[in-house]
Amino acid sequence: MNTIRQLILSRTKALTRTSLGLTALCLAMLSPQIHAQDKPPLKIVVGFPPGGSADILARMVAEALRDDVGTIVVDNKPGAGGRIALNAVKTAKPDGQTVIILPSGPMVLFPHVYKKLDYDAVKDFTPISQIARFQFGVVSGPSSNVKSVAEMIAKAKTDPNTASYGTPGAGTLPHFMGVLMEQSAGIGLNHIPFQGGAPANNALLGGHIGYKFDVVSETAEMHRTGKVRIIAVTGSQRDPQVPEVPTLKESGIQMEATAWFAMYGPAGLNGDALTRLEKAMMRVARDPAMKDKMLKLGYEPIGSSSADLAKAQKTDLARWEKPIKATGVQLD
Repeated sequence: MNTIRQLILSRTKALTRTSLGLTALCLAMLSPQIHAQDKPPLKIVVGFPPGGSADILARMVAEALRDDVGTIVVDNKPGAGGRIALNAVKTAKPDGQTVIILPSGPMVLFPHVYKKLDYDAVKDFTPISQIARFQFGVVSGPSSNVKSVAEMIAKAKTDPNTASYGTPGAGTLPHFMGVLMEQSAGIGLNHIPFQGGAPANNALLGGHIGYKFDVVSETAEMHRTGKVRIIAVTGSQRDPQVPEVPTLKESGIQMEATAWFAMYGPAGLNGDALTRLEKAMMRVARDPAMKDKMLKLGYEPIGSSSADLAKAQKTDLARWEKPIKATGVQLD
C-alpha cells in the first residue's frame, strides 16, 4: 500500500510540475501581448474639426501606422488656427505617446504674425517627419457665381460688399493668400475666419461668404459636381485633381504659395520614440497604397527625416518673414 501511495504522490508531483511549467510558458508567450495592451495608445492631436484636410490626413496616417505603433486615437482640438492643439502637445510628456499632425502655417507663419505667441515654434517642439506638400485653391461659391479670377477682380472692384472669403482661421496660410491676392490684384477682400476648413465649406455652400482659400482636396469634389467652382490654384503647376483649373500666374496674378503637413512631438522627445516614429512615417509615406491615397487628395508624399523637417521649417520661417511684414498684418 505504501508503495502504491508513494507512486501516486510521485505522479501527482510530476503532473503539478508539468502544469506549472506549461503555465509559466504560456505566461511568457502572452507577456508581450499583455504589455502591449497595457501600453497607452498613441494620441495624434489635430487642431481642426473632423472632416477637414488635416483631420482626413491624420486619420489616414493613424490607420497606416497601426502595425508600427499599435493603438492610435485622433484627438481633435479645434480653434485659434491650431494653437490650442499645439499648446496641448507642448505641455505633453515627451514619451512619444502624444504627437501632432498639422499644416505648416502655425510653425512658419504664426511667429511672424502674432505679437505674442504662447509657444516657440522651434524650441517647444521636436520635428518628426514632413508628411506631404500641397497647394491651395481659390474657390468661388454660389453667392458670387464667379467663373474666373478676372471676374472675381472685376466684381470686387465694383461691389466690394460681396468680396468676402473664408479660411480655417486668422493668421493661417489661406488668410495670407487672400491678403497677398488683394495686394497683387489691387482689390479689397473681407476676411472671415472659421474654426477649420469644414465650417468654411458650409458657409460657402450656404451663401454666407463669396469665396474660400483652402486646400484643393477640401472642395475638389464639390467643384466637379458644380456646387462650387475652383477658379485658380496657388502652386507653380496645375493640380491633377482639377487639371482644367489654371494657376494664379496663368490668370495674371504674380503669386505662388504651397504648404506642407508634418508630424511634431513635444520638445525633448524621447530618442527611442523619435527614431521609432520617424522610421514609421518614412515607411508610411513610401507605401504604394498610401502614396496613391495622398496623390488622389492632391498631396505630394514626402516622408522626410526629422532633420529634413527641421531644415524645411527653418527655410520657410525665413521665406515668409518678409512677405508677411510687407502686408502689415499683426494679430494679438
